[in-house]
Amino acid sequence: MRDTKDIEAFLKEHYRKIKEMSLFRNLKKEVDTGANGTQGYVIKQGKNKDKIAKKI
Repeated sequence: MRDTKDIEAFLKEHYRKIKEMSLFRNLKKEVDTGANGTQGYVIKQGKNKDKIAKKI
């Protein structure tokens, strides 16, 4: 009958993880792709500073 403590602890942790995942899923905000006019990486240092690196 000592298994009940382990089972209760497992269930408690499992329910906590489920609740945390559901909260995380609901509070995430969608990202606007290309919202600032670019989907590439803007180079921040060097001679090509402020240029957009595009995928080839």
